[in-house]
Amino acid sequence: MSPPLSTAQAFLVLNALPEIGPITTNRLLALKGGDPRAIFDASAEELLSVKGVGPAIRSSIALWREKFDLSREEARMNAGGVVFIPATEAGYPPLLREIHDPPIGLYRKGSFAFDRPCVAIVGSRRTTLYGKEIAAKLGMELARAGFCVASGLARGIDTAAHEGALAAGGKTVAVLGHGIDLVYPPENLALFREIEANGALLSEFPFSRRADRQSFAMRNRIVAGMSVALIVIESDVDGGSMITAKFAADQGRPVFAVPGRIDQPSSAGCHQLIRDGATLLTCVDDVFSELNYLDGLRPSPIMENAARAERLSPAISLTPEEQTVLRCFDGGAILSIDALSLSAGLGPAQLSALLMRLELKRQVVKRAEGTFEARTRG
Repeated sequence: MSPPLSTAQAFLVLNALPEIGPITTNRLLALKGGDPRAIFDASAEELLSVKGVGPAIRSSIALWREKFDLSREEARMNAGGVVFIPATEAGYPPLLREIHDPPIGLYRKGSFAFDRPCVAIVGSRRTTLYGKEIAAKLGMELARAGFCVASGLARGIDTAAHEGALAAGGKTVAVLGHGIDLVYPPENLALFREIEANGALLSEFPFSRRADRQSFAMRNRIVAGMSVALIVIESDVDGGSMITAKFAADQGRPVFAVPGRIDQPSSAGCHQLIRDGATLLTCVDDVFSELNYLDGLRPSPIMENAARAERLSPAISLTPEEQTVLRCFDGGAILSIDALSLSAGLGPAQLSALLMRLELKRQVVKRAEGTFEARTRG
């Protein structure tokens, strides 16, 4: 006979059963006073008395060992440095408990314990250079002010927001629409590892669960639900970011939208959000002002950090490649991309990425005519 489940194991099993969603699972937990172990001991009559529970779910609970390999899941968690955090425990995003259908638990890879508020930044995968620059800039400024930047690790805006927060030496959290052992898109493997080291990766899905349309929508509600505010940068009118914005609005979280060109399809969603009542965002101070207002205009440590951010000059860590590019500006040189490529011995694609990182770290500035120069240190 198998040993009885521990509380943590019972949460893990309930979360993994495919027939049961978070709303029904939370109803079952309410029936049993929040004890997940008691659900597996409940009679068929008790289970069927819960709204949303039918014969399929009752059978899934009774035959859970045929549906889910608990020992294999625990072994993979241990090997991958992953923990599962039930909603009842510390380390679970506090605001996420307040939404209509919170996950009963989250897989977490990384040590960030949600001890500071999160601001979400989301947007199109098919973004413009303008959109990526704005996302990276806002990610950096929010991180410098003490916020954790939350997003979904997707191509485009999400990636830029995560990179901006990391460039500032801040915290960022990526919420995944698939199992935490999978990396998507694959080109974000290095970013995946950097977020693990400097924040956290989260998923409500068991190991090896592949992404689909439903899982991405479920991911989006977590991004919105764990955050004090949501920023949308570039989105089609039917893009996934619009769904995230709806989740945030339904959850009572402030929604900000960055305006773009009126002839750019990727800006149409943001303009629609602004028409529908989202706050037009022109700079990070718009977020700080709104959050201070919602906090009753009381000074808070985070807002004080925001006010100090521009006055402080934290030590900037540069990679060897970034140092090579920065040395090209010795003596006050003002250089074009071609001149920099020749001087640094780097290809245009690699050089462009390095220049963006140096801009985020406030080491170089792009001039109006397209050339670059080092920032003057006062």
